[in-house]
Amino acid sequence: MEINLRRSLHRELNQREIFPFIGVYDVFSASIAAKYYDGIFISGFSFAASHYGLPDIGFIAWSDIVAFVQRVRTILPHHYLLVDIDDGYVDSDVACHVVSLLESIGADAVIIEDQKRPRRCGHFDGKQLLELDEFLEKLRKVLATRRELFVVARTDAADVEEILRRTQAFAEAGADAILADGIKDLEVIRKIKMQIDKPLVFNQIAGGKSPPCSLEELKEVGVAIVNYSTPCLFAAQSAIEDTMKRLRENDGRLEKKRVGVKDCTALLNQNLENRDASGGRSHRL
Repeated sequence: MEINLRRSLHRELNQREIFPFIGVYDVFSASIAAKYYDGIFISGFSFAASHYGLPDIGFIAWSDIVAFVQRVRTILPHHYLLVDIDDGYVDSDVACHVVSLLESIGADAVIIEDQKRPRRCGHFDGKQLLELDEFLEKLRKVLATRRELFVVARTDAADVEEILRRTQAFAEAGADAILADGIKDLEVIRKIKMQIDKPLVFNQIAGGKSPPCSLEELKEVGVAIVNYSTPCLFAAQSAIEDTMKRLRENDGRLEKKRVGVKDCTALLNQNLENRDASGGRSHRL
């Protein structure tokens, strides 16, 4: 039988002190991350890099992200999927359409932000914000459109007072959780937690503006969900660079690796079994 996905995620948040989501860049990386974590984050930064080879400044087409989520859901029928949908792809009607499609293929949650175009990664300078009323109108339409989907409202404001103003407004509009991105000081998280009674999301990205934190440290300041944007992408970049360098240095002779063709095929066969076991169903049973 089909379950209520939003209640399911709320129940998990009630049962867990903190819930990590691992950012992936393609279906293969998702299948590896899924061996260790049951929360998978469909990262905009990672997808832009993998699918287009371009920076995360607004190139993602909503149809591409929907197709990607559907492929991930097919091989991971029982994992929680949190999807970055940027600003909802500019237009409120498009945002609502994308939310409906993602929910229909089994996504559990989305993150929608208050940036305007041209957008930037949340940990870079030069971000521009929509007027608060304009974003709230979009957010309310998305909340009215979704059935059970869990909606995280994200602000990219840098000024602490503006962060507090916007997060309060997002909570009052009915967002299920709140994310303030690019936070440099965890005391800001404490301040947000004091003024709103909603789950707080914290974004971790290597080399970003926010300090690297353990789950225990984030739990202590009131964070409920941690999304790791790029661990798989950055690990792949480093490993591929090292492998290509050694291949060139070794005159094209392959080195014996921890992973070989049998190991890789075993993972792919497991994905095939997961797909067949799910019977093509999008939602967890």
